[in-house]
Amino acid sequence: MTFTVWCPDLERVRVQVDGVEHDMAPAEHGGWWSADVDASHGTDYAFVLGDDETPLPDPRSAWQPQGVHAASRVYDHNAFAWTDQSWAGRELARSVVYELHIGTFTPGGTFDAAVERLDHLVDLGIDLVEVLPVNSFDGPHGWGYDGVLWGAVHEPYGGPDGFKRFVDACHARGLGVVLDVVYNHLGPSGAYLDRFGPYFAGQNDWGPGLNLDGPGSDEVRRYVLDNARTWFEHFHVDGLRLDAVHALADKRALPILEELSAETSALSETLGRPLTLIAESDLNDPRTVTPRSEHGLGMDAQWSDDLHHAIHVRLTGETDGYYADFAAPGALAKTLRGAFFHDGSWSSFRERSHGRPVDVASVPGSAFLAYVQNHDQIGNRATGDRISASVSPGLIACGAAIVLLGPYTPMLFMGEEWAASTPWQFFASFPDPELADAVRNGRRKEFGRHGWGESEVPDPMDEATFRRSKLDWSELKHPDHVNILELHKSLIALRREFPELSDPSLADFRVEVADDDSWIVMHRGRFQVRVDFAEGAIDVTSAD
Repeated sequence: MTFTVWCPDLERVRVQVDGVEHDMAPAEHGGWWSADVDASHGTDYAFVLGDDETPLPDPRSAWQPQGVHAASRVYDHNAFAWTDQSWAGRELARSVVYELHIGTFTPGGTFDAAVERLDHLVDLGIDLVEVLPVNSFDGPHGWGYDGVLWGAVHEPYGGPDGFKRFVDACHARGLGVVLDVVYNHLGPSGAYLDRFGPYFAGQNDWGPGLNLDGPGSDEVRRYVLDNARTWFEHFHVDGLRLDAVHALADKRALPILEELSAETSALSETLGRPLTLIAESDLNDPRTVTPRSEHGLGMDAQWSDDLHHAIHVRLTGETDGYYADFAAPGALAKTLRGAFFHDGSWSSFRERSHGRPVDVASVPGSAFLAYVQNHDQIGNRATGDRISASVSPGLIACGAAIVLLGPYTPMLFMGEEWAASTPWQFFASFPDPELADAVRNGRRKEFGRHGWGESEVPDPMDEATFRRSKLDWSELKHPDHVNILELHKSLIALRREFPELSDPSLADFRVEVADDDSWIVMHRGRFQVRVDFAEGAIDVTSAD
């Protein structure tokens, strides 16, 4: 087979195949190197760069069975026997999304273990399963946002075959799969890309960022675009959730997101099924979800943190930090009407005006994901406590009704449907003691600045923190949890039965609100959805 690698600035590159080194030949132009070596599925290989004798894994590796510092392994995508040939895909509009983390969704923490719980999601009424990142990162467990080999599936979860079995099983049950991918930074351990070429450009809040617009950036951008294509084409996923796109430093006339949108649309035509791109963006810029034909970036949807914040403040009364602005009278109603609360208004947290209005006449509500909880909004609390730890079942119902019967694309976080009592805390497992200490101490200091006692912050490196964050499925035997589950099932069933309750039109969406914000009424065609925060009650009535 032919091994290839991009190393534009090196004078010598070798490939080590099953421990034997072979010189690679440079292409005449472009910085690519290649070598034909006897190898097949399951063969271990690594690259030796210049005068450095340390073998490094392939930046485009599809399989890292021994971790991110070890050799890559040849993986033949054609060897997997798919059974989803009749799968026609799943549109985002009118769907219900369910976010889960493979390592903590089940006691087993693997793709195969997760498959055993898919029928629960079908019974709940879920359409799309959004999986937190599964790319390779250092250590056995973590959130997945510190990945360094973006094309290799984390081996402790089950590796590439395991993920394919999971996607295949989802499709067999009518569930689409959205994969969370991180293109804005690399993790702190195993990020060797800069040794191969000019992949990096500066730092952001989380680590080294990619060179998307400097010298050599054409191949770096291709690295991103090819990775996205691989998930769609070889792993059959139905959508990608793009983490924190506001952190992508890209000043090109054709932004990487617009380029990704164009290539994804073309691939969708080729594959004959819908492919979805969902961005996480802090910019409150509707151009993110504006079609390319109208000079937008062409994302199909984005998360709406403003809507989360407005709901959270109304349910919990918390007004610290970035929640402060959302305590303003009518904040929830305003955000429900237009997706963004900060639409050019003053943001006290940022100490400046922020955002731009959404044109509700042209942008559908389905272009924004609505949620009461997600991995960030739980896991980035000091103790990882869920909203069910602090509000009544009645208020849980209020939040669920707004999300599931409103005009936006609803998303639930794993366990939310039964008010799981288990926290979801920040955890990692870096083997390097110095890096582990840095993460541990940094986490404690960060929350100490926000008023938490450092002793209250769980140690992210403690195995117990990870174990505490696993769902306890035995809770479904208890009446209180069953009641919350039945509530969510009923609301999703209503949404499915009556098209008005999943209508994404914002132009026709009306909201009434009490002067004291004690209740709101969402008008959904012939239906009125009344949410009474004071009483902790919901009421859905029809004009018929």
